[in-house]
This record gives sequence, structure tokens and C-alpha cells, in this order.
Amino acid sequence: MQSYIEIIDIHSKKREIFHTDSEIVEAPNWYKNEFLLVNSGGLLYKIFFADGRKEQVNTGTAIRCNNDHGITWDGREIIISSHDSHNSTPLAWQTSKIYMLPIEGGEPRLVTTANGSFWHGISPDDTTLIYTALRNEQWDIYAISRNGGAETQLTNSPVQDDGSEFSPCGTYIYYNSYKSGFMEIWRMRADGSEQTQITHDATYSNWFPHLSPDGSNMVYICYLEDQQQAHPFGKRVCLKLMDTNTGEITQLTDEFYGGQGTLNVNSWSPCATKLAFVRYQE
Repeated sequence: MQSYIEIIDIHSKKREIFHTDSEIVEAPNWYKNEFLLVNSGGLLYKIFFADGRKEQVNTGTAIRCNNDHGITWDGREIIISSHDSHNSTPLAWQTSKIYMLPIEGGEPRLVTTANGSFWHGISPDDTTLIYTALRNEQWDIYAISRNGGAETQLTNSPVQDDGSEFSPCGTYIYYNSYKSGFMEIWRMRADGSEQTQITHDATYSNWFPHLSPDGSNMVYICYLEDQQQAHPFGKRVCLKLMDTNTGEITQLTDEFYGGQGTLNVNSWSPCATKLAFVRYQE
């Protein structure tokens, strides 16, 4: 299976292949102008812009990392979701917990003690993590201090709420939810109030909203066929772009083979004009 990490300019829509890999790589995070952080085979890697070098990140005992990872706003730490390395059952993913480690790599520090926790965002002051968690047989969005402790439930819905991310100002959280009967992009205040639907496709499945560093645009992945509450790998998808000031939505890419792993985490460049994503060989 070939993986192609592409970089697209949101204004010209010009795309270039930055990295080709014979393994499945997923979910690029853009770190300054130094490297992309990706996961592959349960491990994390840095792929450097200067020379294309791929270097494994030391994640200590966390060796079953999934594609819900990111970098703190101050650039000092990596946040990961990783499940139990000793559990080989098909439901091992349900043991996922959230950890933090230095940007250079090292033994991770546990943040969430409960299983079924998948990180998605952190507040601009780097104090609060938000994540999707399986609690009471439903998937909702929660918040927790970076130091751990009690978690705060932000959504309470019998259907899937997922993909949460803070706006750069910290006032809002963007996420995707199935509350309308289709997977759409929603927005709420940081305390969970004023939950508002902001896309209304009603035929597609929209996942993983990511705000540009200046807050002017939001990109998300659109499945071209309704996937109900799932976000599977190996489907026809495209990327869409919303102007957060006007609400105007444009199609950023043509359709391609992707899905799970393409755009799970924020991959905007610091200059807010480019982003990275992954497509796969059919």
C-alpha cells in the first residue's frame, strides 16, 4: 500500500507530493517549518522538510499510537493517543489513553486514566485537552487539564460526537456530530454551550474540522457517500474549505482515495496558506 503525503496551497490549489511511503502513514501535523509528524505501524515519525529524512520518535512504552496525535501550541510537547501494547484482541483500540511527551521524544506522561480516550485538540494556552471518549456506551467530547484529574463532559448525545478542535482564539470548539442524522460539522463554546450545526450537506459525511492558525479558514474531509457514523479507510473523499468569516464553502481538492488517516489532525502550515494530507493508492 503506497501512501502519498501531499501539500496543497489553499489559494492556487497547487498540490505537490512531499513524501511517498510503502507503508500506511497517517495524520500529518505540521511543526514550524521543520517537519511533519505522522504515525505508522503504532509508532510516530518526523519527516523533515530540509532533506525528506524520516526519523522515528522515541515514545517510550507507548508503541501502539493511533492517528490522534498533535503538538502543543508552544511547540514543546507531543500529545498522543495509544492503546495497551499487551492487548492483542480486536477491541484493543478501546484501551486507548492520552499521553504527553517532549517534542524531542521520551517516556510519555499519562493524562487520562480511563480507557477509550482519543485526543483531538488543546486550548491555545496549552492548559486544556479535548478528546472523544467512549463513556456509558456512547461517544462524547470531554475536556481535561493537561495535568490530568477529573474530566468534564462537553457533549451528551446517543450518537457520535468526534473530531473536536479549539479555534485559535479559544472561544469555540469545532467538531463533527451525527445529531442531524448525517455527519456534519458543528461548533460550540468552549464550555459546551451553544451547540450549532454549521454544515448542511445531508448526503455526504463531513469529518475532522481543522482551523487555520489565523482562524480565517477551516478545512475538513468530506466522504462523497454517506458513511453514517463511521470514518473508514479506503473511500472516495475530497477536502473542503470554509471561510469562517463568510461561511462560504469551496471544494479544495478533486476526489481521491482516502478517509481514515487522511486528515485526522490539524495539518496547517504556520503561515496558514498550506496544509498537508494523505492519499493512498487504490
